[in-house]
Amino acid sequence: MGKVKAKVRRSIAKRVKVRSSGKIKRFSANRSHLLAKKSKTRKNRLKKVKDMKKGDARRMLKGLMMA
Repeated sequence: MGKVKAKVRRSIAKRVKVRSSGKIKRFSANRSHLLAKKSKTRKNRLKKVKDMKKGDARRMLKGLMMA
């Protein structure tokens, strides 16, 4: 019998990336549709990639790996 390979939850892996510093970067919500009524400033702000808060990041990393 070979080793059991650790699996990653693809649903989470597609939504976040881990930076070299170990922080998790996420993308903003509300940027996919109904953009006509949103101001240019708001849309530009939503374009930016953000770092996840520490508590959320811990939960996300825990959910990323399947046992």
